[in-house]
Amino acid sequence: MLRRIAFISAVVLLAALAVLFTALNRQRFDVDLLIAQVPVSSGLALLIAFAAGLLAGALWRSNWIARLLAERGRLRHALRLAEARRPSATDTQIDAG
Repeated sequence: MLRRIAFISAVVLLAALAVLFTALNRQRFDVDLLIAQVPVSSGLALLIAFAAGLLAGALWRSNWIARLLAERGRLRHALRLAEARRPSATDTQIDAG
């Protein structure tokens, strides 16, 4: 529960900082988007570029994360097979007694 509250607080704080950053950087210029020119403030342009970079980095690392999760699943499966193969503690006590 505390982790969720901390995450929500961090997101709200980042959103507030983004709004403040955008409000303080009001210089406007045109951004050429191949088919149209869009007037945008410098603060908003920087925030969009930062968010796009964050998403691109997350997508780039998602392949690595998927491989780690697959490896974890493979290791869990191998552990279950190994535990099923070895005799349990009660079986060895019955054989010894």
